Amino acid sequence: MSIEIKGEATPNPNAMKFTANQVLFEGSGSASFKQGDEVEHLLAKELLALDGVDNIFGYQDFVTVNKEMNADWDSLLPEIQAAFEKIYE
Repeated sequence: MSIEIKGEATPNPNAMKFTANQVLFEGSGSASFKQGDEVEHLLAKELLALDGVDNIFGYQDFVTVNKEMNADWDSLLPEIQAAFEKIYE
């Protein structure tokens, strides 16, 4: 089954929420990672490797990506989509 992701804006212009049609983060707790953290979660690692991503917050079927102030969503969005596809296809 291929992954489907729906991106939506948040009240914070530097953050976007991405909801998937499957569980991204197992367990009952949330996961938070920032640039420079040692990360084992595959999706988190891919997202944090993207130029312009500052930190992420994940819980069950969604992840919120926070970009750096000078980063541009127009260039980040295709890279975020590619990161999901790399891990879940």
